Amino acid sequence: MPRSCSHVRSTLLALLAAAAGSAHATNGYFSHGYGAKALGQAGVGVAWSQDALAAATNPAGTLPVGERLDLGLTWFAPKRRAAIVGNAFGADADFDGNGKKNFYIPEFGWATRLSPGLAAGVAVYGNGGMNTDYAANPYARFGASGRAGVNLEQLFVSPSLAWQPAAGHSLGLSLPIAHQRFKAQGLGFFRAFSSAPGQVSDQGTDTSTAAGLRLGWQGRVTDELTLGATWASRIHGRFKKYAGLFAEQGGFDVPEDYAIGLRWQAAPDWALGADVQTIRYSRVASVGQSLAPLLKGQPLGASQGPGFGWKDVTVLKLGVEHRVDGTLALRAGVSHGNQPVPRSETFFNILAPGVVRDHVSLGATVAATGGEWTVYAAHALGHTVTGSGSIPAGNPPGGFGGGNAVVRLSENLLGVAYAWKF
Repeated sequence: MPRSCSHVRSTLLALLAAAAGSAHATNGYFSHGYGAKALGQAGVGVAWSQDALAAATNPAGTLPVGERLDLGLTWFAPKRRAAIVGNAFGADADFDGNGKKNFYIPEFGWATRLSPGLAAGVAVYGNGGMNTDYAANPYARFGASGRAGVNLEQLFVSPSLAWQPAAGHSLGLSLPIAHQRFKAQGLGFFRAFSSAPGQVSDQGTDTSTAAGLRLGWQGRVTDELTLGATWASRIHGRFKKYAGLFAEQGGFDVPEDYAIGLRWQAAPDWALGADVQTIRYSRVASVGQSLAPLLKGQPLGASQGPGFGWKDVTVLKLGVEHRVDGTLALRAGVSHGNQPVPRSETFFNILAPGVVRDHVSLGATVAATGGEWTVYAAHALGHTVTGSGSIPAGNPPGGFGGGNAVVRLSENLLGVAYAWKF
């Protein structure tokens, strides 16, 4: 497509610049889906590829989507709150973590056929969203000062290839390049518990860039049923400016994830889909290790040092599409998963309350001359985790006066995308 190449390059550069400042999260800090169509049906896409963002979910989808260019924008509004109750140091209060309320998340995808059985593409999208900004510092009674919060952003650029080994089947691979940005503020009191006290808080924004691998398969096993599977490797990352905050001297990897899915053409104008996805947060030391080692002499930043204590997340996603006619399609979806934060780990997760479990979404696509418009809306139902023994009793260094931290999160998303078909 020579005529579109300059358009692709300029659009990609613009997306890279804009997405670097984005945040996007629902399942932990992974997005609940990629591409406006999948986002309108709770993220279902492992066996149901509909646009050029398909490779973000399953690179095997680069082949069946044909030749197209997709450009989308999502308004994302999370609501983060926390509270401390029953603390002997007088820290009890409610805290609003919404210093930044609105995020705007661009997405870009391009797919083209190299031959009838071989396709290539690129998807640009965002994760991240471990974002809090507390004007009133929840840790002030423990010695912290100033505003408190963290901001994690993850931008992915994923070139992909997909090959047809047999009719109705495709195999795909992508090489996701993850550019991560992180900063923390107002956490100075944790310096006393760190292996590198000068690299805990208020060090500005640090960055990390590395690549990984995603593999996928899609196959039509009957005229009505398509199955799919995908796996993505861990992508290594390190924030050297925060070597005294994160375990393994600032290590912060993108976790491994894998998923299976199906799409069933129940009737000529009705299709149903389902995905099951697992995200292995517990395997990333800085995310999965508990805060408990802090009380046993393991400092922040050490190889076996404390983390956020997150568990793995497994999510079930269900989606439906109704084609009203040749120009209009309507879709909806729901998803449910476990949330990653144990009740014993809420004290540190005041900074990262990624606790939502349930999502509902609606979407629609309308054909246009040479392309199509897609819109969607999604809501992550508010979920609260009340700590249980989450603030250690006693005085520092062995405790912080006891009591519990309570964290809550809900989210709203609204997006629009346009696709050019070639």
